[in-house]
Amino acid sequence: KTQSYAMRLWSENSAIFVKESIMPELPEVETTRRGIIDHVQGQTVQQVIVRQPKLRWPIPKQLQQKLHNQTIRSVQRRAKYLILSTDNGHLIMHLGMSGTLRVLTSQQAPQKHDHVDIVFSDQCCLRFNDPRRFGAVLWTDEDPLQHPLLIQLGPEPLLPEFTAAHLQYKAKGKKQAIKTFIMDNHVVVGVGNIYASEALFKAAIHPQRSAGDISLEEFSRLVITIKETLAKAIEQGGTTLKDFVGADNKPGYFAQHLNVYGRAGESCYHCGHTIESKVINQRNSFFCPHCQH
Repeated sequence: KTQSYAMRLWSENSAIFVKESIMPELPEVETTRRGIIDHVQGQTVQQVIVRQPKLRWPIPKQLQQKLHNQTIRSVQRRAKYLILSTDNGHLIMHLGMSGTLRVLTSQQAPQKHDHVDIVFSDQCCLRFNDPRRFGAVLWTDEDPLQHPLLIQLGPEPLLPEFTAAHLQYKAKGKKQAIKTFIMDNHVVVGVGNIYASEALFKAAIHPQRSAGDISLEEFSRLVITIKETLAKAIEQGGTTLKDFVGADNKPGYFAQHLNVYGRAGESCYHCGHTIESKVINQRNSFFCPHCQH
């Protein structure tokens, strides 16, 4: 029941993202993980300061008690969730639409929308800023991968278990658009709107085609392009979004290399035809009608 309720809340809130903003995608979250890990892993928590407890879900009242004097053993990512693990349990964080994590000194004065500080014994501070408050700061004493928000997630796109055979099995008999299909976190995690458009372009697959009609050969190309697109974005620091900055306050740079996303009306770099856009499942989708079929 708890799992069903949590997933329902997640679904309801996710619908709002479409109307308001583009949220940080997997490469942005992985960039954040890499940006903070050297500063917080192995450090002991001295204090937790919660200025605004009402995020997407209320911040647990016992968070200070749970984290006090605990050492951060690891900083991992599952889909778009960051997991900071201690001997006492696990902190689960989500950036929402506009959240950022920054590493500062504890003496630096908080700014507007700086909702949570995790202060370490060396006076380093991990600060969570979230203007729209759709992010999450949660706690679990159990295996974090069994948390209601994580347990039903599909495979990580950069790991070996994400294969063409997996996609073909999941797509069997499905009439939904292939772009919508690969953005479903139950199928594969982390293929957000920008990267779905880019991967489909590179795989020469039209975003409106039915998932069930895609061949194994085409899925093989798509798996390769998804992996390549996400890996390149991570390497270059994520995609520049209106609200996203990395842990070092520098924006991502992958947006400079987008082939189709946000380029409606412009010429395709490959064939010269005009890039088109169409709303698919409430998301703006960009494609080349000549290169993608």
